Amino acid sequence: MAEILRTFRLYWRLQRATARGAMQYRLNAVISVLTGVVYQGAGFAFVWVVMSTFPSMDGWTLEEIAFLYGLRLTAHAMSMMPLSALIGLGWMVREGELDRVLLRPLNPLVQLMTKRMGVGQIGDLLTGVVLLVVAAPSWTPGKVAFCLLALVGGALVEASVFVAMSSLSLRMMDTFAIRVFVDDVFSRFGSYPMSVFGGVAQWVLTFVLPVAFVAYIPAGVLLDKTGSLNVPPAVAYLGPLLGVAMFAVAYRIWQSQLKHYHSVGS
Repeated sequence: MAEILRTFRLYWRLQRATARGAMQYRLNAVISVLTGVVYQGAGFAFVWVVMSTFPSMDGWTLEEIAFLYGLRLTAHAMSMMPLSALIGLGWMVREGELDRVLLRPLNPLVQLMTKRMGVGQIGDLLTGVVLLVVAAPSWTPGKVAFCLLALVGGALVEASVFVAMSSLSLRMMDTFAIRVFVDDVFSRFGSYPMSVFGGVAQWVLTFVLPVAFVAYIPAGVLLDKTGSLNVPPAVAYLGPLLGVAMFAVAYRIWQSQLKHYHSVGS
């Protein structure tokens, strides 16, 4: 326990230092945030245009889809802000930069998480939170608590997939193509009701690559739509726990791949 607390303290201090470093270039930071807001805002504008023609999407209104969109976007930002440095893991392996990380007396994943701050994801976070606030259902203390748990759980689901895919770079040198593909699946399908994609696709997006557990299933609980989900209500309510379990598995995969890492100089 003492070691875990020490790691969290070091992570917090390093992350603060990284944030201060990013803020040294304030104009670049502002542009990155605005770019994220414009990009994600344009994505939701497309949904708005579609919904102006079709008043509902498999029983989901524009306001409900806005809430679903905001839930996914917020969870996505929460997962990627601390993990954005893993995007360049393949380059670090090829150039031998990872050797420096492994020589330091601190968890390598924690070091990578503090190597770079995902400034662009702040724009994603702002857009997601605005959508959540504007399109929020009638809140109760129970729903507020579940929403917070769902955001953490959804972020961990996406983070676990990203960490697992990135860890393959430790042996395969580069996993850029597969990471882009998986990220595209999360972004393209995660913001819509899974039921519109049909039986097979809905099953795959729920039980193979659990995109549905990031936002669709939690949104179904918060919007009182558990009857229309393709999982039992008990599973829907326990959905946030999936993120914890998946991240534990992803971390084990990371550790196992790290054991097989060979420096480019060896």
